[in-house]
Parts: sequence; C-alpha cells; structure tokens
Amino acid sequence: MSQATGEPTAARQLGTVIRRARVLAGRSQEDVASKLGYNQSKLSRLESGKGVDDVRVLRAVAAELDIPLESLGLTAPTSADLRTDDMHRRGFLAAGVAALATPARPHTAGLELIQALLPAAAPLPDRRPLTEAALRGRLSQARRLFYACRYTELEALLPELLTDLRHAQHEAPGALALAGLTATTYQTAVSLLLKLGDHGNAWLAVGRAMSEAERSSDPIVLASSVRVQAHLMARERHTGPAVTLVQHTANQLGGHYDQREPADLAAFGLMLLRGVTAASAGGDRSTTQDLLAQAEEVAQYVNRDQPDAWANFSSTNVALHRVSAAVTLGDAGAALNAARPLLRRRIPAPERQAALWVDLARAYNQQGKLFEGYRALRIAERHAAEDIRRRPDIRELVADMAARDRRGTLPELRQFSRELGVRA
Repeated sequence: MSQATGEPTAARQLGTVIRRARVLAGRSQEDVASKLGYNQSKLSRLESGKGVDDVRVLRAVAAELDIPLESLGLTAPTSADLRTDDMHRRGFLAAGVAALATPARPHTAGLELIQALLPAAAPLPDRRPLTEAALRGRLSQARRLFYACRYTELEALLPELLTDLRHAQHEAPGALALAGLTATTYQTAVSLLLKLGDHGNAWLAVGRAMSEAERSSDPIVLASSVRVQAHLMARERHTGPAVTLVQHTANQLGGHYDQREPADLAAFGLMLLRGVTAASAGGDRSTTQDLLAQAEEVAQYVNRDQPDAWANFSSTNVALHRVSAAVTLGDAGAALNAARPLLRRRIPAPERQAALWVDLARAYNQQGKLFEGYRALRIAERHAAEDIRRRPDIRELVADMAARDRRGTLPELRQFSRELGVRA
C-alpha cells in the first residue's frame, strides 16, 4: 500500500475509533467538544478523518473519551519531545491499520474455539473417526444453530466438530468431501466471529476456510469461502478489494443458471449478495444495483429458504439485502419502502428476521424516528435475542440512538441501553 493510499484510509479509521468511543460513552459531539474547549465542527472533522495529524488534539480527545493511546497510533508520553511522537504517528498512518475499524470494546471468542482454529492445536481423539455422514449431520446442526442465533451453543459445538474433522482427514487425507465439510465448518466459524466482532480470529478462520476450499475442488465450497472472506474484508472497510474478489469469482463461476444444481446456485447467489454488502458499504451505487440484479436472476432458478450445511438463498434473501443496501447508502425512505412487502412474507430463519428489523431500526434512526427504531430493535430481539444482545454493532446503534435522545424523552431506550451494557 502506498502512503498516498494508506494515509486517507487510516485517517478515516482513526475518526471511526473516536466516533465509536464517543457514542459508546453516550455523549454528543457538542458535549465532548465543549469539554475540550473546541467547536463542535472540529470534533465532527476529527470523526470524519480530517485533522487527525494534530498530535496534541488527539491526546486531548483520547484523555476525554478514555481511548487507549495505541488505538490512535500514539505512545505514552515520556518527555516533551513531540517530534518523536509525530514520527510515530506518520508511520502509523502510512501503515493503514485496518484493525482500528473494529469496535472499541469487541467481544472475543472463547479459548477453545480459538485453539481449534490453530493448525493441529489439540491431540486427536483416541477412537475411531466419525463417518462422513455423521460429520455432515453435525455440520448441519451447526448451521441450524447459526441461523437460529443460538451462538453460545454454536461456540461450544465448533471446537469438537473441527477436531473430529481433523481426525477424519488424518485417517483419509485424500478425501475431497471431508475437505469441503471442513471448509464449511470454518466458514461457519467466520460468520460467528463476525457476529461477535472478533475480526482478528475471523481472519484466521478465513485462511483455513480458503485453504480447505481449494483442496476440496468444489465450486460450491469455493464460492462460500469467497463469500465469508468478502464479508470480513467489507467489515474492515476494504470494500473495493471485496467487490473485486466477488466479481472475479463470479466471472469464473457464473452463467448457465438453468443447468446447475440448486446447492451450487445458492452458494453462488449468497456470494453475490456479499458483494452487494461490500459495494453499498463503499458507496458504489452502480455496482450495488448490478450485483442485486445478478442475484435476482440467480434467484429465478433456486429457492432454498431452509438453512442447511451449504447455503440458504432465495428471492426473499435478495429482497432483504436490497433493504440493507439502501440503509447503508443512506436511503432510509427507499429502505422502508422495500421492507414493507417483506413484513408480510414468511422468513423462516430467525437470523434473517432479526436482520430485517435491525435494518428498519437503522433506517428509522437515520430519519430521527427514535421510538420507531427502538420498537424495531425490540421486535428483532424477540426473533433472536442472542443476536441482538451479543453483537457490538447493535450496541453501537443503540448508543447512537440514545445520544440523539438528548432530552431523555424515551426512557425505554435508556433502559434498553443499560440492558445491553451501553452507557446512555
């Protein structure tokens, strides 16, 4: 990465760290700026990534919002020599530092799951390996747990499943089907880790998923692994490369939809939708619409609304992503209009039901309709309580909504903030 490319990206990420620390503290820009003796516009510029090269200002903001200095590329003060500090800042900016885009207080996965993601992290069990059919059944159970938002149970199941898959592969190293099952298990781990905001370990799982997908030589598994990799890249704001990855893979695997198996098309369609997420996050409206149109075409040939070990794709899923993309692009009105037909449609997976109501909450928040946004989040919670209560991005949304309610007119929103552990 060149410095010209890296500095603006890292500067925006520094602004993200400041904004997230502020909203999680339940404070407005005006309040923080006033405490520091600045105008609100100055803090607004900092949060947009402008003016972050001023070391003294960053130190003051870090002290006011209790941000660790290293999160802003600063060192602990040891002398009055700010030139060394400034050199450290410039090197920090040039490096890009994608990790700064993660929430200030992310959840991390349990130790057993993290250890299971490492190569040969645990001894193989002293028993006969499970059959492929048994392993496939366990994997289907894991996928059902994910779509039901039962993350605690899933986190407990994955380490044993990964160990059993390693055991089976050790006994039959050339079995391509086992490589495919293993890749899908790692993909499931990536999806769980992203829900928890644990991007560092998600990268570890992505690497394992891609390696096993290549070994499997299965285009379905490959498309699914590309999907989770693109998801993680987009979450870390590498939206352009994520879209390029999806488009490149689509060019290789696309076409002849009327002649392909439903599982193949479902995995392909889900990969396209992950490209939609990345393109909308990057503000690329044209590519967002192109990928949605391509996904809608695929959905004409497949309708899989029930989660299984491979993929869950349908026209309903495409419509859900159209809503999400509109919210991400800032088109709250379009998102609400696109969501209305879905409110009357059967959506079998609780994770997808919750996603729709969360997107509605985001749209209402954009319009300043805080009560409607709060009510949407409560409905999402009824569909998938663990999803709502464990995700860092939901806590951010609630913190932002509570900060907007400056007059405290919604005590129920403040109570919800406290339930999620967010200072309002």
